[in-house]
Amino acid sequence: MIYEEFKDRAGEIVSGTIRRFDRSDVILDLGKFEGIMPSRERVNTEEYNIGDRIRAYVVAVENGPRGPEIILSRSHPNFIRRLFEIEVSEIADHTVELRSIAREAGFRTKVAVHSSNEKVDPVGACVGMRGARVKNIVRELNNEKVDIIRWYEDPKEFAREALKPARIRAIEVDEASHTLHVSIDKEDLALAIGKRGQNARLTSRLTGWEIDIQEDRSAAEAFEQQMGGAASQLAKSLGISDEEAKSLASGGMNSIDVIITAEATDIDGVLGCGLEKAEAILTAAKNQVAEKGVPAAS
Repeated sequence: MIYEEFKDRAGEIVSGTIRRFDRSDVILDLGKFEGIMPSRERVNTEEYNIGDRIRAYVVAVENGPRGPEIILSRSHPNFIRRLFEIEVSEIADHTVELRSIAREAGFRTKVAVHSSNEKVDPVGACVGMRGARVKNIVRELNNEKVDIIRWYEDPKEFAREALKPARIRAIEVDEASHTLHVSIDKEDLALAIGKRGQNARLTSRLTGWEIDIQEDRSAAEAFEQQMGGAASQLAKSLGISDEEAKSLASGGMNSIDVIITAEATDIDGVLGCGLEKAEAILTAAKNQVAEKGVPAAS
């Protein structure tokens, strides 16, 4: 009877009351039958008590050692899929497609949605008026975070969307290793990676690509190159070492015009070279300006 009634119900959501526990497995009363939610199908952040009424996803009907067993789950990604089909009529009628799901049960889920109908906003349809639809799903999941993302065929656009609100500088596609190399500003790095790497992991599962997130160094490298050029010019003009020139540039004295407005004590403060050498550097700077026919600042 169990097998005949439930064999075609795999993939559905059922409601039941927690009747008892068998070690760490949860036994649910489904009316005429019992279902079992094995420990591997539980959500670690959820507490289960005898008498609680809960909903669960029918993973399978199996012939176990004690006869047919209805295997239930609350951690399965398809539990999310069925909840969206129940709450979002546009998914139920296939106006909106749920293309991809990535879930860490109890913590966070990312779903990617798409519509072939240009007049339909797939993300807005899933969120609902004032967020009502997604709020119902989040409530069922005991406040698990749910990110609804627009699906893109282009993996770069898809990853960019999935990693929002982190601002992405660049994405390079490595087809050979099936990896997306993502460059992100330093201040957004932690946001993109997520707590214990969760956001990066879920984005990888959602897109089907390995995600390599690195700090964007282009601006820093351009600045370092600029500073290096300024230091090299100073060293050549003033007859000082490259290291001394770099120290002056880093200290804000990155040009002859700036140095001649300084005092010898300022130069000594940056280089720690003593007042005599600082005076010599200042004199050399003023001489450079004089040679160009521009009066030195007093």
